[in-house]
Amino acid sequence: MNTICAISTPHGTGGIAVARISGPEAFEIADRIWKGKRLSDATSHTAHYGCIIDPEQHDDPELDHGVATVFRAPRSFTGENIVELAIHGSPWLQRELINLLIRQGARLAEPGEFSRRAFTNGRLDLAEAEAVADMIATSSRAAHRIAMSHMRGDLSRKLSALRDDLLRLCALLELELDFSEEDVTFADRNELISLASHINHTVSAMARSFATGNALKNGINTAIVGATNAGKSTLLNRLLNDDKAIVSPIHGTTRDTIEDTAEINGRLYRFIDTAGLRHTDDPIECIGISRSIAAISKADIIIWMIDPENPDTQTPAHFTNSNTPIIAVVNKADLGLPHPAIPIKTAATITLSALADVDITPLTDALATIANIDDTTAEITITNARHYQALNAATQSTQRAIEALSANIPADLVAQDLRETIHHLSSITGTITTPDILTHIFSHFCIGK
Repeated sequence: MNTICAISTPHGTGGIAVARISGPEAFEIADRIWKGKRLSDATSHTAHYGCIIDPEQHDDPELDHGVATVFRAPRSFTGENIVELAIHGSPWLQRELINLLIRQGARLAEPGEFSRRAFTNGRLDLAEAEAVADMIATSSRAAHRIAMSHMRGDLSRKLSALRDDLLRLCALLELELDFSEEDVTFADRNELISLASHINHTVSAMARSFATGNALKNGINTAIVGATNAGKSTLLNRLLNDDKAIVSPIHGTTRDTIEDTAEINGRLYRFIDTAGLRHTDDPIECIGISRSIAAISKADIIIWMIDPENPDTQTPAHFTNSNTPIIAVVNKADLGLPHPAIPIKTAATITLSALADVDITPLTDALATIANIDDTTAEITITNARHYQALNAATQSTQRAIEALSANIPADLVAQDLRETIHHLSSITGTITTPDILTHIFSHFCIGK
């Protein structure tokens, strides 16, 4: 296996950039461009100050001063020898260092190749490797907590325990087959059904957690809806603390949905500012209103902006029949206008001024209460769609096994469903996988990871 290199820090200018070298020749390649302690002789997990040099430049070979950190196989991220070179974060300097490493015999790493090598060398299973990518992409405290749990191996250990239970169940069925003509009982069908039901319950609960996990990872879809000039775009800007949406007194200014995310109380919300709901003959505005209605249908929470200056222009008919929780926000509280009647049942009703510098904590508290995603009590929360699909398939195959056991179907047919369940669960951690699946998964990682 050849030696690879890449910049592991984000692209662009920064105080520090880190280049990672991994493979059988990592120490030798690094020593050829390093002036300081010989890295091939360095103790693992030690850092050394020195100078990066270009051996081809005889007049002025020094490229930068930096720190080299040494990790010896197998006690490294990839399970191979690794050298990490920390240099100043000039983009030009980063490019020169990578080119220098390539000229010395390293190869530029492919996306996710460091993590793939960690998986191949048994340093991480597939679920833990995917959690590394999730950790890099986390945008909220809740998503970070889940990624950390998966990186620690909580998911993998749970799946391993389920796999052991399934193997035990298969073994009992195999014994039933082997001694079918003998008067020997290893486990009656009720005991087998009880064990299979426990497995099915655990797997299906993990699959159901995906709805919560997906919301925590990608954001809780929150549509801001209402009539034109009700203050939707102003509220979006307040929630994002940014002038994301154009605000004007002209009706129909927002012609399309505008989306952005914000972390509130440790959870990520995906706010969607929609075009004002009203009757119009403007074909462009009609398209925007159609998209608004589509956003309402996909929302996890609806913030309904009500303009007390024009209470008769409100159009709750677009979401009256929805089961989605609705927060009614009576805007323009700074004008001191009478509170309009709320014609539909809402999860919360709040009065505020989106334009004035008024505390919007009541709204953010209502969002947290209505979201009601308790990410601290779930034993395992699934955030990965691939894991969700595998768990769904495992739920179905265990259910078939339970039904077969209940109907006294021959043990060999029951065992086939259980082996299918083992296959689906094993695909999550990579115990059973294919090169194509691995290529697809790791191609979505960043190059330096």
